[in-house]
Amino acid sequence: MTPVYIEARDLPDAWFQCIYKIFEDHGVHEYVIDRGSFEGNKRREFDVVMVHIRHPHTRPLIPDIPAELGIPSPTSMEYVEEYLQYLMTDKKAENELYTYGERLINPKIWLEGKEYALEVNPLAEVIKIYKNKKYGTNQAIMEVGMPQDIMIDDPPCLRLIDTRLMDNRLHFVLYFRSWDLWAGFPSNLAAIQLMKEYMCHEIGVEDGTITAISKGLHLYEYSFGLALKRLRR
Repeated sequence: MTPVYIEARDLPDAWFQCIYKIFEDHGVHEYVIDRGSFEGNKRREFDVVMVHIRHPHTRPLIPDIPAELGIPSPTSMEYVEEYLQYLMTDKKAENELYTYGERLINPKIWLEGKEYALEVNPLAEVIKIYKNKKYGTNQAIMEVGMPQDIMIDDPPCLRLIDTRLMDNRLHFVLYFRSWDLWAGFPSNLAAIQLMKEYMCHEIGVEDGTITAISKGLHLYEYSFGLALKRLRR
């Protein structure tokens, strides 16, 4: 595995740089999916990538697609706002096994086939730690992944949101086990940034950076052509 490091100015710049880099040969591989979404199709993927975004609060939060390219935008702010509810509330549709918000706001565990609610709100607890001026800590982390996720067909892609409060700025460090670069990356990061801004407001600090790490940041075969058109190749 060959690590790839990307330094970006803002969220749209991070997306564009990842699109550009994924068509290089360094630290990228292409394979047929044996298990997971779009099974049997090709996926082009970074071996492992770290994307450091210096000013994720800069607007716009999502990529702009020039009209002359004739391709659809990978996301919209309307979708990002909907996704934000998925992150910050525990509402769950009947056909959903979990939501990120449920894991971050009202987590549950399963023991001997029964579901039990935990008396904890990880998002609120992280805010509480920092409001109490406990800045020098490595404990303010919000975990999404759970051990039983290995047993479900579509386990969470986002696994953790780690935090650091330094120089009066709140920074996020994210880990995604798998991550769709074309549409998931810009939607996820825009919504996570809005959540970070909410936390900054509650704590009373400034907005900081986002560092995202993944060994599964990829393009599905259906989006190869779209991505190349965006690059005008």
